[in-house]
Amino acid sequence: MASAATFQSRLHGASTKLGIPGPYPGRVVEVHHPNSIASGLYQAEPVRQMMHKGMTELTGAPAWVDAWRVFAEPGDVVGIKVCPVGGKLLSSDALVLHQIIDGLKQAGVKPSDIVVFNRYRQETFAAGIDKWIPEGVRFTWACERYEPVQLAMDGYDPDHYIDLPLVKPGQDQRDDHMRRSYLVQIVTKQINKMINLPVLKHHQSAGVTIALKNMSHGLVNNVSRSHTTPTLNSCGTFIPAVVNHPLIRQKAILHICDGVKASYHGGPGARPKYVWEHQTMYFATDPVALDKIGLKAIDEKRVASGMATVALSKPDNDSHYLNCQVEHIEIAGALGLGEFDDKKIDLKRFKLA
Repeated sequence: MASAATFQSRLHGASTKLGIPGPYPGRVVEVHHPNSIASGLYQAEPVRQMMHKGMTELTGAPAWVDAWRVFAEPGDVVGIKVCPVGGKLLSSDALVLHQIIDGLKQAGVKPSDIVVFNRYRQETFAAGIDKWIPEGVRFTWACERYEPVQLAMDGYDPDHYIDLPLVKPGQDQRDDHMRRSYLVQIVTKQINKMINLPVLKHHQSAGVTIALKNMSHGLVNNVSRSHTTPTLNSCGTFIPAVVNHPLIRQKAILHICDGVKASYHGGPGARPKYVWEHQTMYFATDPVALDKIGLKAIDEKRVASGMATVALSKPDNDSHYLNCQVEHIEIAGALGLGEFDDKKIDLKRFKLA
């Protein structure tokens, strides 16, 4: 870890490289604490220690506040993209969210300039996240609920989109609106930086849902066309195409993956028999490297449980898709969204007592 003087000399250079893959391409910090969860509940002091260790080791900062000054400063409006798909059983915990908010405040960001958000209001409330928001911090969403068609524009920006020659059966591929996924206005108009807070989970069509998918399917509409049926599945290309949008690349500055609890099968929802206490968190500015490491963690758990790896898995009663398209991680690497090659990934592992 750098001294305060050395770190200050590096700070400006790091802060000018924010965005994907950020100032630390290929670097992933993994922090494990065996006491981070007890009786199904996250524990405050171990979580605090994990967050402090992860952020200072990622940045090389001498202290918590210095680590956050790499990413934020007074005047920033910072969005925190939560992931409530797993409901109350498997959404990132309030303690993790509060640590991020504390770090931003320490860096000089006003509470009113911190925006906790998700696409769907109902989904976020069902996970109980609305009860976690500290006074003065903003809490918002793009639309009311999940809908199968997903072509409504409330909360989405007509000027910013990803156009792919991919529509649901019965739709007209010549219709621009049906070929496009529009960014949420929260990203395009309300914030200048975003912190991505995914959970470590299996996903039936994408293989895993970690940093990349929390953005690709959490920041735009018209996403169900990417995995319409167990055999009509294009997550492998859809996910990197969305994350490659210039505004997402520019504004997504930090990825903190909550793996204190995680799932290794039956995702993206939380099936209790596949949820395990992994007691680990991951930190990166590079979402590709983070997802590669996260995939390995899920595969290790699957193999230990007598299952095939995600890429080689076959449909069963709890995961119906023919092919789990983990190749989205490698394709994202090919687009320059981060490092996929193990030889270029710098994994730093820490076990706290």
